[in-house]
Amino acid sequence: MSHPLDSFFKPRSIAFIGATERSIWTRAARVNVKVLNYEGKLHYVNRRGGEVLGKVAATSATAIGEPVDLALLMVPSEFLIDTLPDLQSAGIRNAVVLSSGFAEAGAGGQLQQQMLLDAARSAGIRLLGPNCLGFVNFVDRIPVWTVPIRGPVLPGRFAIVSQSGALAGQMSYFVQWQGLGLSYMVSTGNEADIDVAQVIDYLVDDPATQAIALFMETVRDAAGFGRAAERALQAGKPIVVLKIGTSEVTAKAAQAHTGSLVGDDRVFDAACRRYGLVRVKTLEQLIVTTELMARTGPLREGGLGVLSMSGGMCEIAADDAEALGMPLPELSTATVEKLRAALPDFGTPHNPLDITGAAMLKPELYEQAIDAMSSDPVFAAVLAVADAPSDTYDDGKFSRVIVEHVAAGQKRSVLPSLAVSHVMRPATAVTQEVIAATGVNYLPCGLHQAVLGFAAASRWSRRQRQGVAKMPAIEPATQRPQSEQQALEFLATRGVPVIPTRIVNSREAAIEAARAIGEPVVLKIASPDIAHKTDIGGVVLRLSGDAAVGEAYERILASVMKAQPGARIDGIVVLPMRGQGVELFVGTMRDPRWGAAIAVGLGGIWVEALQDTSLRLLPVTVTDVEEMLGELRGSKLLDGFRGAPAIDRKAVATVVAAIGDAALALGPQLVSLEINPILVSGSRVEALDALAIWDEAPASVSATQ
Repeated sequence: MSHPLDSFFKPRSIAFIGATERSIWTRAARVNVKVLNYEGKLHYVNRRGGEVLGKVAATSATAIGEPVDLALLMVPSEFLIDTLPDLQSAGIRNAVVLSSGFAEAGAGGQLQQQMLLDAARSAGIRLLGPNCLGFVNFVDRIPVWTVPIRGPVLPGRFAIVSQSGALAGQMSYFVQWQGLGLSYMVSTGNEADIDVAQVIDYLVDDPATQAIALFMETVRDAAGFGRAAERALQAGKPIVVLKIGTSEVTAKAAQAHTGSLVGDDRVFDAACRRYGLVRVKTLEQLIVTTELMARTGPLREGGLGVLSMSGGMCEIAADDAEALGMPLPELSTATVEKLRAALPDFGTPHNPLDITGAAMLKPELYEQAIDAMSSDPVFAAVLAVADAPSDTYDDGKFSRVIVEHVAAGQKRSVLPSLAVSHVMRPATAVTQEVIAATGVNYLPCGLHQAVLGFAAASRWSRRQRQGVAKMPAIEPATQRPQSEQQALEFLATRGVPVIPTRIVNSREAAIEAARAIGEPVVLKIASPDIAHKTDIGGVVLRLSGDAAVGEAYERILASVMKAQPGARIDGIVVLPMRGQGVELFVGTMRDPRWGAAIAVGLGGIWVEALQDTSLRLLPVTVTDVEEMLGELRGSKLLDGFRGAPAIDRKAVATVVAAIGDAALALGPQLVSLEINPILVSGSRVEALDALAIWDEAPASVSATQ
């Protein structure tokens, strides 16, 4: 069954609309057609007719007089909409829009872009862009790309999808410098119609594409993006993403460049966890990690085996792996024995493995080490540090001999086995010849980038094995809690243990409630208008005796009325004073793109002072929350730090997951549900305070609800 975008990305004929001799875009697009030896038909359209680059130009798309699959629109933005009826009349249903001056130009441009989209939809035309450089289908050698493509063009395992066309071109040059190839390169620009989610969905079905490198400024359709990412995860095709927008300065730059609105970066991190995306920080890491993961595919459970004939490189690898959380397991007894038989007496079998300088005289040590390590069940992959030749000077062809032995070991390996250069370097013609002749699986990316890539592959593989979780149905709430007391009562109905409380409206009632609860007690103001009660004297702790309780009741009322005279007062809450324990914060929020999310951190004042929280999209499982607790910088405090009792993490995680479900039950107009603190002592977990914040405006559609 064909994909709806097949005719777009596999056109048998292309029309350059607005083609002119003097246009650098026309000339570059024409050269690219020659570089890739495009076998389909190419037509030029210029309203004045005449010749363009030695070929007669039609005065309109309709005048071409034969079917055309796709148009490249190089028309000024003010005339662009006027070209669509002509395309419709010619039967052209796909168009790449090079023209700029739309959403990236501000409110007026945004309006023009919407008018363009409306006109295209009315004409039944799909658009890529505007403000994009086009795409290249390297598999079928189809370029609709308006800046030069550098040859030679090699077949590749992964695709580049980028909201920035210029950056996509630069990435393709780096790909070539590393001796690699691409399956597709797609610039999506302003994404008036076709966006990154739809391109990913298309590439998931493409047999030549094993992984996707994604450069993003924003996600315009979070729900569609999530569905496409889940399909990629199920298909075992990793998506590696470099997303900008982690700072206010970057956010402003992105808005000026593409009309994008950059969302909360931490929420995007949570989305990456949910949908199995690998997030990276640099362009080099984006390309290398995507290529590496395209080669390895999903890894089995296990760590990385590293070997080199340099002890220093082994130490660098060990430090990198530890910093990145990439396991370097100890060798099994059987592997140790195999290596002892191969290594010189001064060699020591361990991981990372220094095969020693003896490899200078005995290069087959590389092959023997790969054989031994790749048969060890503790490993998921093997990494050998060995430079392939890059120049013809190579004395005695020593490097080539090493590569031949590495390749021989790799061919017998049941695990993914990669050889890498010591530092990042280009893949020269000599390097390419050696790779072709020996069949070695080699990347000239340097050790550091390789370890980064394997660490990402290990994390992604673990997530891929988990599969796509089926989200549970959440029964909607029939109530809408406003006050703290109502919020606690609602949470109690949803399986969240809450502290027993009583609301009173007189000094005498406060004393009676304290007697019934048992001393000591806490008194605090109950008001839907006061979020931070302590700041205005609205909380008094550790009260014992009738006099102390009565005096505190009156002091709280006086302090609150002075600080916020217009606040609504429901009364005073009387509750038991709890003892020692760990205070945690749990809060939900609603992102305009990704929907509801939940944060967990140390509670009380520490959540603001330390800003040490972990975030996930809702809903979450108990296992998700246990992972979140482990991600906190203060995680050690939960395990009995300096004599304090350890908390029951599973009990806490069960309660936090229930809070997340409760927030979803309250619906899309819930802005935030905060519980601060949750007091945990051993396996006892209790919510002490709760706050629900509502949005009275109509809720927008989100990814999760």
